[in-house]
Amino acid sequence: MSSELEEFYERVLARPGIVLLLGGIDAGKTTVAVELLRRGLQSGLSVGLVDADVAQSSVGPPTTVGLRCPSAEELTRESLRVADELSFAGTITPRGHLLSLVAATSKLVLAARARNCDLIVVDTTGFVSGLYGQLLKFHKLQLTNPDYVLAFERGGELEPLVGIARRFTSAEVVEHHVRPDLPARTVEERMIFREEQFAAYFQGGVSRWKVKPSVFMPTLPPEFDLALLDGIVVGMEDGRGSCAGIGVLEYDDSQNVLRMVSPVTQGVRGLRLGSVRIATDGKSRGPVDFRNLFRTD
Repeated sequence: MSSELEEFYERVLARPGIVLLLGGIDAGKTTVAVELLRRGLQSGLSVGLVDADVAQSSVGPPTTVGLRCPSAEELTRESLRVADELSFAGTITPRGHLLSLVAATSKLVLAARARNCDLIVVDTTGFVSGLYGQLLKFHKLQLTNPDYVLAFERGGELEPLVGIARRFTSAEVVEHHVRPDLPARTVEERMIFREEQFAAYFQGGVSRWKVKPSVFMPTLPPEFDLALLDGIVVGMEDGRGSCAGIGVLEYDDSQNVLRMVSPVTQGVRGLRLGSVRIATDGKSRGPVDFRNLFRTD
């Protein structure tokens, strides 16, 4: 454990608040998040983890931002997967989906506050480069209003984001220099991990039922070809601003009907279309292009 991290933990525990973690892929953000939660619980704090890494989720299934407020007994990687609350982002990539990611993250930080969490740790995606990486993190900083920003610096890639955090927020910004020998997963390994997460979510048992074309957001236009929705991941909204879980749409060509496949069977009033297609075994079937799907600009 580096001395800079030890000093950071001590400062946070002395004056707990919201901690936002910034860093590239496989920089160690989730490991530090769990350690912060562990130390917070040992200090008698109530803690919450907002997991906004929608592709490599630690809380809830991919495509969602998840909130978990664990007890000391529940602080394991496996128990963290069961979310206390979810917000549907509908994507596994930030590019082109900044609004849904920022809104979902902000909503669950507010939910953690409503649960009176003393320490809230926000884990973010590894999308940190370029204009859109800066825009995504800027708006997350604006809406989560963190007390601390911990930047996982590796080769200067976070210099623009560190500057933004220092100029445009009142947060205490701390740079943590990532070990150069920290192992990184390949693109294929990350894809396999994501597919395993999807599969685990559905393998506990699912139900199938018919879906009315009138329940979607965005609203389906008249004469819409329902077959185009086959395999799309949807967020199952409860009508009170929360996501009850996710499901996969299944088109039955013989009857021209849509069915929902999901472990969630109650408390659903509307369905939000996501931007990925999968099979219920978790295998990817590719992205969804809304412009082509709805034939609109």
